[in-house]
Amino acid sequence: MRPTAARPPVHALACDVCGRLPHPPRTRLALAKLAAVFPVELALHALVIRLHPPYLVAVLLLTITTTILVIWVVEPSAMRFLGSWLHGPELRDRDRADQAPALWRIRVHVDDRPGQLEALAAHLADREANILTVHVHHLESGVLDELVVATPIDVTPHALTAAVTKAGGTKVRVWPASALTLIDGQTKALAAAARVVADPDELPLAIAELLGAKYLSSGPTEHARADGAMLELPNDPESPLTFLRADEPFTPAEIARAHRLNDLARIVTHPT
Repeated sequence: MRPTAARPPVHALACDVCGRLPHPPRTRLALAKLAAVFPVELALHALVIRLHPPYLVAVLLLTITTTILVIWVVEPSAMRFLGSWLHGPELRDRDRADQAPALWRIRVHVDDRPGQLEALAAHLADREANILTVHVHHLESGVLDELVVATPIDVTPHALTAAVTKAGGTKVRVWPASALTLIDGQTKALAAAARVVADPDELPLAIAELLGAKYLSSGPTEHARADGAMLELPNDPESPLTFLRADEPFTPAEIARAHRLNDLARIVTHPT
């Protein structure tokens, strides 16, 4: 049985920059203010009626006392006390986001034979892994499959590796992925191409955005090489374009797109 995640506290919704909470729904805010102010108003009016002061004194007493209590005491206290209820919808959305399925990118070498992908899907299904995207790269010996899968939050990379290995896969690698992984690669590449055609100087940044990598303007270093996967594109013989991605290696399709963008920039810059 999966443990139930505790609801995040209200302050988890605060803005990272200004520290303010999101504005609660108008109806809930009105009801919270009414619930906070009504008992104070009722008690003050009952006290004034019981004491029976002169009319002007009663008006001033009610106005000043109510204003001070409501603005500086009652309303802030009520907002803190009713915070979980006021921001209930936002907290429920936060719960759903925290409990959303985990995304994983899987790279595996398999034999190029009928039924291999079906076997792979069947063993992943045993782990409740739902295949979202598949890219097949044909190699000299076999096939390299790139998959993005969604799993329950408690499924581990080790469990996915075991399932893929059981299906006949070798050289299995598993990395955490994000929703950005699901964006269509061809669409991203076309958008980057249009950006490079408009301004060839945008090439390094366009490739970095396309690959989700960091552009190393000063070139590769030994420290950078140890931090993750590195890609170098020929630009200038003395200063090639260098990109670093720490979380996962570059796929053959991504490398090919980067090279084609580089070629496109050269054509635009030197049309002859």
